[in-house]
Amino acid sequence: MGEINVVPYIDVMLVLLIIFMVTAPLLTQGVQVDLPKVGATALPDPKHEPLLVSIDQKNRLYLNLGDHKNDPVEEAALGTRIKSVLARQPDTPVLLKADERIPYGRVMKVMVLLQQSGAARVGFVTDPLPVTPASAP
Repeated sequence: MGEINVVPYIDVMLVLLIIFMVTAPLLTQGVQVDLPKVGATALPDPKHEPLLVSIDQKNRLYLNLGDHKNDPVEEAALGTRIKSVLARQPDTPVLLKADERIPYGRVMKVMVLLQQSGAARVGFVTDPLPVTPASAP
């Protein structure tokens, strides 16, 4: 009798599904930042992955580049890394994500640093406004 027993394959698929369901939330990376909530339109999809510079509530800088994405970066090192990426790919978008409790002056200093590093345009990351039941369609 030449039948294929598919029960072991189903067992393997269920185990893989459980593994992926457990590990998927752990794969999210980034720095915890409380973004301001404003009504802004989304940017179009870029050709390259954007460089994301984050400022947390303790004024530490982070860059989503390299193996140590969750480690703070010094300002000089940040400028050097941004320059090297933009020298290779000048159309790479640069986004700034700052905690809403950060003083405006600190955000502007980082923005000037990014512009001095070659970023012609710097976008800001925000959280969307919450949808209220009265304004929902």
